[in-house]
Amino acid sequence: MIIEQITLTAFQQHTRVLGCEQTRRAVCVDPGEAADEIVEALDRLGLELQAIALTHAHLDHVGGVAALKRARPAAEVILHEADEPLYFALPRQPELLGIPREQWRHFGFEYETPPPVGRHWQDGEVYEVGELQFKVLHCPGHTPGHVVLFEPNERKVFVGDCLFAGSVGRTDLPGGSTRQLMDSIHEKILTLGDDVVVYSGHGPETTIGRERRTNPFLTGRYL
Repeated sequence: MIIEQITLTAFQQHTRVLGCEQTRRAVCVDPGEAADEIVEALDRLGLELQAIALTHAHLDHVGGVAALKRARPAAEVILHEADEPLYFALPRQPELLGIPREQWRHFGFEYETPPPVGRHWQDGEVYEVGELQFKVLHCPGHTPGHVVLFEPNERKVFVGDCLFAGSVGRTDLPGGSTRQLMDSIHEKILTLGDDVVVYSGHGPETTIGRERRTNPFLTGRYL
């Protein structure tokens, strides 16, 4: 699997281009803001973008969808249906987060309405990108429609903002639920196997085993 990471936005969010080495088909997971680097990476790696694959609809994960869709109009936008209201509220999300309007331009938080969603993720579906097969797991808690993408043959999971090295996702934003988040982590993510490499929306890579053993939110230290 080709993994090209581009860190964007004031929140240091990891946008990733994931590609099949054999077919050169690819998806862009969570384009955080309009960035020439995304298109440059696709061109440099010789990849055809088939989809803009969104784990959830917070501004730092969808702020670049409109620009990327213009650059690659054939790519479909995929999002879980439960996050559509948040997605289409993108221009107002800074306000919902309590960020003063006079700071929006400085931080790059002035957004246009994003393009239509092409289709919705379904829990348990297998989404093929060339020879890659991503199992889609609905993991609500950080947002109602959050999903993670697990490639079982590669032993890699892209978890958005559900799980981090040493931490878990916020649940104090609209639509968040601590109970749902912890259920999602324990019942869906931790069951994938301790050897699985975890790619989060922020921060360093980790493994499920490492987080099971040391993450204070999972060991009970912070509960």
